[in-house]
Amino acid sequence: MKSAAYRAALVLALLGLGASAESTYVHYRLLNDPLYRSVCDISSTVSCSQVYTSRFGTVASVPVALIGLLWFVLVVLLLLGAPRSERFRENVSAYLFALSTLALAGVLYLGYASFFVLKAVCVFCVLTYIAVIGLFVLTGAATSYPMTTVPKRAAADLKRLAATPLALALALLYIGGVATVLAFFPRGSGAADGTAPPPSQDIKTEFERFLDTEPRAVVPVDAGNAKVVIVKFNDWQCPPCRETHRTYKPIFEKWEKQRPGAVKYVLKDYPLDPECNQNTPRGGHLAACEAAVAVRLARRHKGDHQLEEWIFEHQEELSPALVKEAARDIGQVQDFDAQYAKVLEEVRADIALGGLLKVQATPTFFINGLKVEGGFNPQFFDAAIAHELKKADQAARPK
Repeated sequence: MKSAAYRAALVLALLGLGASAESTYVHYRLLNDPLYRSVCDISSTVSCSQVYTSRFGTVASVPVALIGLLWFVLVVLLLLGAPRSERFRENVSAYLFALSTLALAGVLYLGYASFFVLKAVCVFCVLTYIAVIGLFVLTGAATSYPMTTVPKRAAADLKRLAATPLALALALLYIGGVATVLAFFPRGSGAADGTAPPPSQDIKTEFERFLDTEPRAVVPVDAGNAKVVIVKFNDWQCPPCRETHRTYKPIFEKWEKQRPGAVKYVLKDYPLDPECNQNTPRGGHLAACEAAVAVRLARRHKGDHQLEEWIFEHQEELSPALVKEAARDIGQVQDFDAQYAKVLEEVRADIALGGLLKVQATPTFFINGLKVEGGFNPQFFDAAIAHELKKADQAARPK
C-alpha cells in the first residue's frame, strides 16, 4: 500500500471509528436513560434513536453500533501496525479489503433497512457507511496480488505476530477487550416474553420523578375500571408504529395476566396521509387512510388482529388497492367501498382529537395523560405502567 493510499485509509478508518463510537454511546444511553435524546434526532426522518431502537439496531441482542466500533478498532490496529514491517504493509491492504468486503455487505443491508424500511436517516450510521465503502474501494485498488494467496500470507503473519511480544500483547488485549465488552454491554431493549432488564435504582428514581412532574393532558377516553389508560395515535404505514406494536404487545399481555383489566390500551388513528389528515399536507403515507378504515371495518368481523399484522408486515408495499384486497381476503370485509366514506369520518374524529392534543408525529402515546412521542424503550414503558399502577393503588387505599 502506497503512502497516499495508507494515509487515506487511516483517515477513513478514524472517521468510522469516531462515528461508530458515538453511535455506541448513543445506543448505550438509549438503553439506560428514557429521557435521553441524541443530537442527531433532528426530525422523524432524521433520527439515530429510531434506527438504533428498531429491530435492525441489534444482531443477536448485540448493538450493531458496537459491532461496528469493534470492527473499526481492528482496522485501525492493522493500519497502525503496517509501518512497522514492510512485508506486513504489503499484506495489510488485502486483509482490509477482505474485512471491508464483509462489512460492505452489512452496511448495504443496514442502509436498505434504514432508508427504505424504517424510512429514517441516522447521521452517524451514514458516516460509517462512507468509511466502509471508502475502505473497500481504496484497499481493493491497493491490493496487487491474488486474494487466493491471502490465507498463506495471513498464516505467515500470524507466526511473526506470535514471535513479537508487543504485537502479541496488543492482539490478546484486543481479543480480551472484545470479549469483555460483549459480555458487559447492555443487551437489547426488551425480551420476547415481555420482560426486560430493570433499570438501576438511580435511573428508576429519576424516571419516576419525570413521570410525576411532567404535565398531563386530559384525553377524553372512557377508562372504565382501568387504573392505567394508554392511548396510542397510530399510522399503519409508520415504521416506528410497527416497532412499538411488536415490542409493547408482550408487555400488555404480561400486565393483563398479572392485573386483568387494570391496564387499558386504546388505539387512535392519525394517518400521515393528506387525503384524510389536513394536519399533514406533506404526508407521504398514501395508503394510511385506507388502512385505518380497513382495520375498523375488519374489527366488526373480529378479523382486525390478523389484518393489523398483515398491514404492518407489508408496510413498504402498501397501496390503496392492496389494502382493499387485504381487507376482503384477510379481514372479511366485503363492503369496503360502500362503507369507506362513513368510516373515514370516524378516522377524522381521531385526527381532530390528535390535533387538539397537539399530536405532530406517530406514534404518540398518552400514558394516563402523559404525552410520550415515539414511546419509551420497552423496559421503561413497562416501568411507567408499573409506576402508574402503584400510584393508583396507593391513592385507592383508605386514608
